[in-house]
Amino acid sequence: MHDVAGPPTGQDRLWTVPNALSVLRLLGVPLFLWLMLGPEADGWAVAVLAVGGFTDWLDGKLARLLDQYSRFGAMLDPAVDRLYILAALVGLAIRDIVPWWAVLALVARDVVLAACVLVLRWRGYGTFEVVYAGKAATFVLLYAFPLLLLGDGPSAAEAVVRTIAHAFAIWGVALYLWSGGLYLAQFVLALRRPAPDATRFDHDGPGG
Repeated sequence: MHDVAGPPTGQDRLWTVPNALSVLRLLGVPLFLWLMLGPEADGWAVAVLAVGGFTDWLDGKLARLLDQYSRFGAMLDPAVDRLYILAALVGLAIRDIVPWWAVLALVARDVVLAACVLVLRWRGYGTFEVVYAGKAATFVLLYAFPLLLLGDGPSAAEAVVRTIAHAFAIWGVALYLWSGGLYLAQFVLALRRPAPDATRFDHDGPGG
């Protein structure tokens, strides 16, 4: 998914329209998980995910049109993306739609990269430069999750959807882990160079 906030302004603004949409998306995460695990209302869960995807696109557009960039939005938007991915992974694993090893592998990737970011900041760097394989991985996974839900059934149509969903999921997981390796390569190269006074890279945090 795209970055919502561009270059942060000198005065960080909290109450903006894009940030309000990001908070709305955040409130959708527990609703999405409850729909998956409570009534197993997969159609409604997919609808919540679709609304989240639309508002993610919309708040980026509004941030540019209204010139309402903020540091808070730059942190919140990718964090909400990660929460949707985590909620979907946990819900799908609990329902035995995806294996737990895949969940653990993706979560471990993000934890390792988060630790790398802390080290980079301590050395005077910003976070990672954007690796577009990571953004593609997030995009593919957010397509795979609703398809996995819609394919969870015995009918022939659901079997077709399930096959397509598995293809998206395998592709997304592979890209996600591959992009993690690319970020680790950046980390190793940064450690081999003298620490800068201050370096800022545009990246939406580990996982993109």
